[in-house]
Amino acid sequence: MAGTRRKIQKKKKEEEERKEPLDVLGRDIMCLVMSYLDAHTLALSLLVSPLWNALASTNCLWAPKCEELWLQKVHIPRLSQIPGLTKLAAYSLSFMDGKRTRITKYDLSDHVWELHFNKAAPEYWRNLDTYWKGGRPLLRRYFHLDGSQTADPDDPTWGGHESCYCTVTSFIGEEQIREHYVRINRWPKMNVYRKQDWSWNMSNHLYCYSSIPDPHKQGGTGPFFSVV
Repeated sequence: MAGTRRKIQKKKKEEEERKEPLDVLGRDIMCLVMSYLDAHTLALSLLVSPLWNALASTNCLWAPKCEELWLQKVHIPRLSQIPGLTKLAAYSLSFMDGKRTRITKYDLSDHVWELHFNKAAPEYWRNLDTYWKGGRPLLRRYFHLDGSQTADPDDPTWGGHESCYCTVTSFIGEEQIREHYVRINRWPKMNVYRKQDWSWNMSNHLYCYSSIPDPHKQGGTGPFFSVV
């Protein structure tokens, strides 16, 4: 009798262990538990089962993850701000865009850019530059979708000349970038860098451009499509 009782108890225990946590705890408690998971672990829970996927993909779980991801970021991807987009999709698109190092004309034209001359630039230009004179604001430049560039009317370094830019990208295979740069007129090309706060920096030995933070810009910034 004792042996039979132990077998029954063992069988009940095994059945309890095999029960779906959602059935045991209920949707509300499971949602509360999942809210404490980091984004990576929460994403992995999508693969457990269809029931878990349905719960782990809800907006109430991913909305806080989006806010956490966007915190202290100076640019928010336009792709993540599409009306009707799920928060899971918004997080995924934002995360992937934050890894992007290839700048587009949409990034260039959406942001206002600060310019300063480097130490290697001729003294004449540095003497006109508020960066070296200790004044504010810094020189600003504006890129436009038509390929032109302009400056503020009172910019001492701007001679009223026509200025145009282009982005150049070469690939190894289909996706690996071999070289990527931005060139203004026939001046030296600028290498492009992406910082951890998702800001952009373009520079050569003569001058440096830095994107000005605009995290609250309506509709986000950057391309309307995914970019390699």
